[in-house]
Amino acid sequence: MNHHLPTLCMTVLSFGIPLVAPAAEIPAAAAQAVNALGLDLLAKGTETNANALLSPYSIQSALAMTYAGAAGDTRTQMARVLHYPADEAAVHQSFSGLQKALEEVAKTTAERTKNAAQRGGPSEPILLTVANRLFGQKGYEFRQAFLGLTKDSYGAPLQMMDFIGSADQERIKINGWVEEQTHQRICDLIPANGLTEDTRLVLVNAIYMKAPWAEEFPDGATKPLPFQVKGTEAHNVPTMFRLGHLGYAKREGYQAITVPYVGGDMQLLVLRPDAKDGLAAVEAKLTPEILGGFANAGSAELKLYLPKFKIEPPLFKLGKVLRTLGMASAFNEPKGSANFDRMAPRKPDDYLYISEVFHKTFLALDEKGTEAAAATAVAMMRATAFIEKPEPIEVRVDRPFLFAIQHRPSGACLFLGRITDPR
Repeated sequence: MNHHLPTLCMTVLSFGIPLVAPAAEIPAAAAQAVNALGLDLLAKGTETNANALLSPYSIQSALAMTYAGAAGDTRTQMARVLHYPADEAAVHQSFSGLQKALEEVAKTTAERTKNAAQRGGPSEPILLTVANRLFGQKGYEFRQAFLGLTKDSYGAPLQMMDFIGSADQERIKINGWVEEQTHQRICDLIPANGLTEDTRLVLVNAIYMKAPWAEEFPDGATKPLPFQVKGTEAHNVPTMFRLGHLGYAKREGYQAITVPYVGGDMQLLVLRPDAKDGLAAVEAKLTPEILGGFANAGSAELKLYLPKFKIEPPLFKLGKVLRTLGMASAFNEPKGSANFDRMAPRKPDDYLYISEVFHKTFLALDEKGTEAAAATAVAMMRATAFIEKPEPIEVRVDRPFLFAIQHRPSGACLFLGRITDPR
């Protein structure tokens, strides 16, 4: 098994609720929400001129389950920030449908590669797993409807914990589960003191994906070539080369390139600005619809130069940016405003609120494929009070660029980020 192929992600959250969706349902609402929140978090939660990586799918999956337990103004604020439609049942059905579609990717690519291997084609399938779990305080009065929906729609069973008696030991257990689900790529997701004796529920979403390209980049073609680091200064970085038919579209101010992974359901999307310092302008014009539209872009014969890179940002605490975006009530701001009555009965002196959302990611890209991982943890606490060309088009990704790992059938971006310095 090659050590680099695509994608892994995790999200830990503190509550949840969804509904079962028909397997054939197109998860359009979920994909739209994933891409919209991803762009919001990239713009508001990261430095414009720095490397960044997040998994909007992982974050949204955890928050969608959280939303299922929300009520009143908390629910209204969450729906607005998370870009959910008015029909809540459709939200959970769509996320359930998207999760099932992702689970099918591994099954279908296994069959395709098995048949292709007999003809000398790619022999490694995509490894793609999605796992959800609730870790709840034993004896706490969680609503059965909430637990039932979470289990039925997201496959998230409830595991009893003793946060009151040993919060840090339970934190270590949850981190161990995350590490196992992400093949040891996401470690120590919840930091020391991230959970306390007041923690009542932690919801975790984990996604792991490791996938080879449909056609590998030749090892011998990789060479040191100049990259305009942060759009200002050229430094040589290991740069892969491939000549072939790839997804391509020219837009005002940038080019979009897509490189398929084995099976064709997953792809790498790269947005290369025309100007060396044009990344911020490209980001500013992106919309969820534009991102989703690249799932089925045109194609062209390309001479593609693409840098190898590995990115593992530090722990991202999402609470501040989510409050800034308009979700303050979920975090009990102002005090007494959090309302998760559909998760557990809300009492004047004992009610749930989000204490923090922890998110961690990893991605490595080379000649064989991509490996990526992400994790998000939300802790719930109790409160007291392309166009075809006849000739190959040369595309040099030699400047800061945006990228995504995209599920083509839905258009959802499982991972979204920017590279300003691939070194």
